[in-house]
Amino acid sequence: MEPVTGDDGIARCSWGASTPDYATYHDTEWGFGVTDDTRLFEKLCLEGFQSGLSWLTILRKRENFRAAFAGFDLQTVAGFGERDVRRLLADAGIVRHQGKIRSTINNAARAIELVEQYGSIAAFFWPHASFSAAPPAEIPAITETSTALSKQLKRAGWTFVGPTTMYAFMQAMGLVNDHIAGCAVRDDAERARRAAADSILG
Repeated sequence: MEPVTGDDGIARCSWGASTPDYATYHDTEWGFGVTDDTRLFEKLCLEGFQSGLSWLTILRKRENFRAAFAGFDLQTVAGFGERDVRRLLADAGIVRHQGKIRSTINNAARAIELVEQYGSIAAFFWPHASFSAAPPAEIPAITETSTALSKQLKRAGWTFVGPTTMYAFMQAMGLVNDHIAGCAVRDDAERARRAAADSILG
């Protein structure tokens, strides 16, 4: 795995150099530690919507998703009813998949239960973060941790949280650092995710 240097002279993971939208996301978000519960929940939902699609499709619709799902506020989304499902199915700005829409509503209720049990969504996920000084030699689609998290969430009633979805979530939220050797933002992402872990785990 080799980084790709863009026209701006910045070396990035190859996927991050493929489009301007990806470059911005790669440089400022992907792999940088996130502890905010709303952002964590949003990403869990959007990874579910991505299933069968590209992340670029979802990224370009992210603001539409935020508007449609009340900023991914847990209490609000958990309270969505059939009228909201019909509204969302008619919203051309998002992915109009009834199963994924209903999953998001269900998962909001499950997320509230998670907060009640652990104190926050972050407090549930961050103990599963891994820290290694070495850049990844290869990037897996799933890991033992993502599989275990998937099983635990499914047992608690979550949907659209398969092992691959969970690993993509872990990568994006900084629970692992899959920026490759030579990527210009790898060190920045590492500092950010260690700071995030310290703020949650102490």
